[in-house]
Amino acid sequence: MSIKVEKTDNKNELKLEFTIEAEKFNEGIKKVFNKNAKYFNIPGFRKGKAPIQIVERYYGNEIFYEDAFNEIVPPIFDEEVEKEGIEVVSRPKIDIVQMEKGKDLIFTAVVDTKPEVKLAKYKGIELEKTEYKVTDKVIEDELNKMAERNSRMVNVEDRLAEKGDTTVIDFVGTVDGKEFDGGKAENHELELGSNSFIPGFEDQVVGMKIDEVKDINVKFPEDYFSKDLAGKDAVFKVTVHEIKKKELPKIDDEFAKDVSEFDTLKELKADIKSKQEKQNEEREKAELNEKAVKAVADKSEVDIPEGMIDLELDNMIEDMDRRLSYQGINLEQYLQMVGKSKEDFRNENKESAKESIKLKLVLEAIGKEAGIKAESKEVDEKLKELATAYGRKEEELKENKELVKNIEDNIESEKTIKLIVDNAKIKVVEEKKEDKKEEKKEEKKKDTKKESKKTTKK
Repeated sequence: MSIKVEKTDNKNELKLEFTIEAEKFNEGIKKVFNKNAKYFNIPGFRKGKAPIQIVERYYGNEIFYEDAFNEIVPPIFDEEVEKEGIEVVSRPKIDIVQMEKGKDLIFTAVVDTKPEVKLAKYKGIELEKTEYKVTDKVIEDELNKMAERNSRMVNVEDRLAEKGDTTVIDFVGTVDGKEFDGGKAENHELELGSNSFIPGFEDQVVGMKIDEVKDINVKFPEDYFSKDLAGKDAVFKVTVHEIKKKELPKIDDEFAKDVSEFDTLKELKADIKSKQEKQNEEREKAELNEKAVKAVADKSEVDIPEGMIDLELDNMIEDMDRRLSYQGINLEQYLQMVGKSKEDFRNENKESAKESIKLKLVLEAIGKEAGIKAESKEVDEKLKELATAYGRKEEELKENKELVKNIEDNIESEKTIKLIVDNAKIKVVEEKKEDKKEEKKEEKKKDTKKESKKTTKK
């Protein structure tokens, strides 16, 4: 086994040439054959019983080459780049030079390497820490939310539907006189004012009475996810079966007893205040940490390779696909619903990926310069926490090298951020009344689960 390393004309890029002995490649071929022998059906032999020579003669010698390459190369690649001290930050671009049974396997791999970071000053930086107070309004809002969660729906029969009511309706939608997919439902619950249907629909249900049938005229938005319906006029025949209104409980001592372990409203308010103060402390710390890292990163210089950005985007896509799977859809379905492609997703998130990479590289560089390391005791404590939380054995988790490395990285990042914050000049400022960043962010977040269920919805 040998490896040649040479620089390319591109910054932070290397070309690696690997030569793997013929015996090793032949072993890979045999291994792949043994894994797949049962699938081969060769005339004159029982299924899965034909020897490798016969299978190769029947299908061609190259049949096992690609799988053998994938079988033996990854561990060898990882081992050799580690020996050479090369920090690869992209997926390798592979080019086969020679791949033939009985001969050495020769291939090249072009990779991006970790870029150098020109660190800005990270001690003595000036930061503003926003202090959040628990006001009477905050406590009142939380009590109202609790009341909402403990509300009940009661039928209304003596008036017309109003905004805020929940109606039970049948509807049939048509475009140019023809019904369309997803435009029909029976006994559908619709909260008026929720804006969950296309614009204008809910407004026209307001004012209807029980058992009333009405044609509702609307226009699908130009950017509607279904291209067949986008921008088109539609008519929905709507029948109202029920009108319900939300009835909230009275917020008093009895309410406190019903929704908590406390006997009085005063005790419940005190508990809400205590919990909110802890949340505020965590929020203040998280925001300050974020400001600290960003302040240093913004003034530091780093030339991020494209391959590193591509890999980060791949990870973002995998992470989003995994999160969507918990809601019963995949990324392809979600992107189709919002009328976007994977390429659109990558382009829209490229700057975010670059920023994320830069923050990580800057933290890493500071940690290295400051000699920050994760101690084995700290790693063991974290492994113990995880083992307890997931009902696993610590020894089993320790064998997962990737998990251990992630834990070490997280510990070192936390220590590095603490170093920056502990050495910063911090000015404490009170929350501005008009500054409701977190609330606005929450409002802007799209519920992808709701998106997946939309038919006649926006």
